[in-house]
Amino acid sequence: MTSPPGGSDQDGSAAGRRRLACARCGTPADGPPPATWTCSVENGIRQYFCAACSRENLRAIEGRLDSAWW
Repeated sequence: MTSPPGGSDQDGSAAGRRRLACARCGTPADGPPPATWTCSVENGIRQYFCAACSRENLRAIEGRLDSAWW
């Protein structure tokens, strides 16, 4: 298999990854999101929330309110 022009076979390299941070408070995550973080898809965009923000807004999350309402 060949790569597209200017492409790379290593799309998942560390250099190509963005650093993950909480969408609400900005707390960074080292590596993949921890199991205690919450993932939400809002308007087609995946957002991650740290454990503290998830706990503080649990009722809104369970009520399926977008994070803009928190």
